[in-house]
Amino acid sequence: QVQLLESGGGLVQPGGSLRLSCSASIMVFELNWYRQAPGKQREMVASITSYGDTVYADFVRGRFTISRDNPSNTMYLQMNSLKPEDTAVYYCNSGGPTGSWGQGTQVTVSS
Repeated sequence: QVQLLESGGGLVQPGGSLRLSCSASIMVFELNWYRQAPGKQREMVASITSYGDTVYADFVRGRFTISRDNPSNTMYLQMNSLKPEDTAVYYCNSGGPTGSWGQGTQVTVSS
């Protein structure tokens, strides 16, 4: 079972930027970012394969960039032009029907 650890969350003003990191204990084919706001369902933000293929949710396309560094088993989410509605706990996920989850990192976008 892969272990995942997120970091990089924090408080940022609207229009600002953050970069989230996800450290995986082993190499995995697919890594994903999800987020969950209070009272809302968890939703997929972006996905990346070990080959670098990416998928983005429509609401972040053009603002967020997902990437990974395979030698270090680390995935990143560069978040630009942040909006208050981006406020959520962001989770790293290893994919598949039994994918692992990290503990989450809080992102708060507020003035």
